[in-house]
Parts: sequence; C-alpha cells; structure tokens
Amino acid sequence: MYLATTGRRSDAPPRPVGVGRRVPGTVVALGAVSLVTDISSEMVGAVLPLYLVLGLGLSPLQFGVFDGLFNGATALVRLLGGRLADRGGGRHRTVAGAGYLLSALSRLGLLLAGGAAGGIAAAMAADRLGKGVRTAPRDAMITLSAPPEALGRAFGVHRAMDTTGALLGPLVAFLVLWATADAYDAVFVLSFAIGLLGVVVLGLFVPADPGAPTTPVKPTRAVTPTQAVTPTRAVTATRAVSATHAAKPVPAPKPARTAPRVLADPAFRRVVVAAALLGAATIGDSFLYLLLQRGLDLPAALFPLLPLGSAACYLLLAVPAGRLADRSGRRIPFLLGHGALLAAYLTLLAPAGPAVAVLVLVLLGVFYAATDGVLMALAAPALPARGRASGLAVLQTGQALARLVGAAGFGAAWTWWGPRPALVSAALVLAVALTAAWRILPGRKVR
Repeated sequence: MYLATTGRRSDAPPRPVGVGRRVPGTVVALGAVSLVTDISSEMVGAVLPLYLVLGLGLSPLQFGVFDGLFNGATALVRLLGGRLADRGGGRHRTVAGAGYLLSALSRLGLLLAGGAAGGIAAAMAADRLGKGVRTAPRDAMITLSAPPEALGRAFGVHRAMDTTGALLGPLVAFLVLWATADAYDAVFVLSFAIGLLGVVVLGLFVPADPGAPTTPVKPTRAVTPTQAVTPTRAVTATRAVSATHAAKPVPAPKPARTAPRVLADPAFRRVVVAAALLGAATIGDSFLYLLLQRGLDLPAALFPLLPLGSAACYLLLAVPAGRLADRSGRRIPFLLGHGALLAAYLTLLAPAGPAVAVLVLVLLGVFYAATDGVLMALAAPALPARGRASGLAVLQTGQALARLVGAAGFGAAWTWWGPRPALVSAALVLAVALTAAWRILPGRKVR
C-alpha cells in the first residue's frame, strides 16, 4: 500500500474516454423497482409520524425511541442480507426480492392491525426488516453493474428514480384519503398491490447475477519467422500444455469477506467511522417535519405533503450530485451535504414562516442528494466484488445504528428541555461530527 502524491482526489478514478456515458440497464431496472416500492412505502410512511404522535399520543421521547428501534432492527438485518447475497454468488436478486416481498406483505399487517399499537409495531417491524434485507444486495448489484469511474452517476440515477417514488407516495396517499373520506384501509390495500408490482418488476427485468465475472482474453503476440514452431515442437508443446492444465485443479472461488476482514482495510474503515459519527448527529426527517408542523401550525391533513418538498429537491439534484462526485471526488460532496443538513437545523431556529419551511425542505433535499448514493460510491471501490454486499451492509449498519442513537437522543432532549434547546444541541453535535469526519475521511489515493 502506498500514498500517491498526485493532486487528484482519492475517490475520483481516471475516466477513460467513452466510458460511463450510459447508465447500465440493470441500474435503470433497479431504479424502477425502487420507484414502485417507494410509492408503496411512502404512502404509509407519510402519515405514520402524525398518527403516532397525535393519534396515539406518543411523546417525542417515545416516538424517537420507537422510530430509532425500528431503524436499528433494519441495520442489524442488513448484515444478514449482505452475507446471504455474497454466499455462493448470484444470490443478490433472490435476497433482495425476499426483502421487497416482506415489505409488501407488511401492508397487510397494517390492514389487520386496525388501531392496535402492537399490530402497527409488528407491521412496521416487518417493513423495516424487508428494507434491511434488500438494501445491501441492491446497492451491490448497482456497483457490480456500473464501472467504478461512473458509480456516482449510477447511484444518482437510481436514487433519482427512488426519490420519484418517494415524491409520488405521499401524494397518492393524500388523494386516496381525500377520495375515501380518510379511509386508511384503502391506503393500505393500494400500498400492498403496488408493493407486489415492484417484486414482479424485479423478477422480470433484473438479471440474476449482474456481476458475473468474465474471463479476460490475453492478446496474441505476433510470431516472427525465427520463432516459427515446427510441427513436432508444436505437438510436444500442445501435449505439455494439456498435461499442465489437466494436472492443475480449477481453484474454488474465494469466500466473501466477513465484517472483521472488511474493516481491516484502512480506507474503508475510515469511511465507516465517519459515516457513523455523522449518523449519530442526524436527528431524523420525522422530527424536522414535526418541528415545521408545530411552527407553521399546519392542519393534520396537510402534514403528509411536507416530504414532497425535500423529495422534489432530491429528485432534481441526485444525478448532478452523482456526476459531480465522479469528477471532483466523492469526499467533498458527502461532507458538503452534511453541511446543508447543519444549515437546515440552524434555519429551523429562525422565526417560523413559509420561507423558512421552503428553505428547510430544500436543504434536506440537498443533504440526501449529496450523501445517500455518494456514500455508497465512495466506499464501493475499497471492497472486493465477492464481498461487496457484505461490506456495504457493514457500512449501512454502522450508519443506521448511529442514527438510532441520534434519534433517541434528540427525542430525549426535546422531552426534557424543549424543542429549541434540543435543536441547538443537535446543531452543535453535527458541527463537531462534521469537523471530525473532515479529518477522518481519506484525502489521498490509497492502493
């Protein structure tokens, strides 16, 4: 391993001419699956925070622990999903499909739960478990389908399609509730049907093994007249080569790297630590939307429309952010995205008003556009192909568990101190974490 002294960023590999201009079809197909699935999930997710806090009367602390626990369960299952996808090879689509199907079936659980908090909790757990199982195999399929120098753009396209579903989901839920006079059962039934459609699209249009290795062919060297081989020598050489190939057994494929072996890589370990630090300083979107709802005194019926603003901004910026990360390096956009989140926290401290709400939603969209797919593109080149899903699962698990701590901590601070002191504390913690991540993330090329 050595450190290159060139001025090019570590996470911006050279771009061969003509490479990476097109996004692979597998990435587009996975984006379509995510689009459909996000319509299904966001139809339900858009109304749950308001329902749990205002409908069931949960305190901010209870809601923070409730939401954080489910995110923590998702994180732990991601390790299992990544490991299963890497074992044996070619299981990425199967494992991801199982996760998508489990999330679709969770909508039926919400339908059967009625108003019982236990039933709703079980259905939410099934949805998050399904999301945890599918995330790492899906992201691994993206990295195995696209060339390394175009990973930022590939993730940008996927996340843009994914966000389109997140944008349409709350809108569909709002229209269904408006047309059926607040019939939540209709939302759950339609969400289940759309979720099943996503599973069908995955099975029909995503290849079973997008990262199947191909055997490279060595170029043939020209033979000079003095190197001409006589028939006798040619037969002898052929027999020798045949005997050599017969004697050597075909090597078995190397097993996928486990979490400790993946974390042994210094560059990847730095990415994991930085992502975990920044995740612990993230309070969660639901709290931001609740703060906006309280500050603007929005009617409950309009609450599901708040995520549309951030989703629209994310949709517009996901592809440009990915292309910028491929060209300039993925470290800087990732850190600047968290800077946008810090700006959103500080904006919420200003007197409430429509301009403040719009700015917060835009900054939240910028945050996701510059961090979500960019983080995966930043970490993937440090991982071997056969351990790609397991490595990304380790990264996603660390980040999600850290966000569990952040959500629970902010909920406790809100309950004990009030929303404004809790928000000031969150901004200070994020500023410290951002400074630390700037020092931790590798800035030079590591080979």
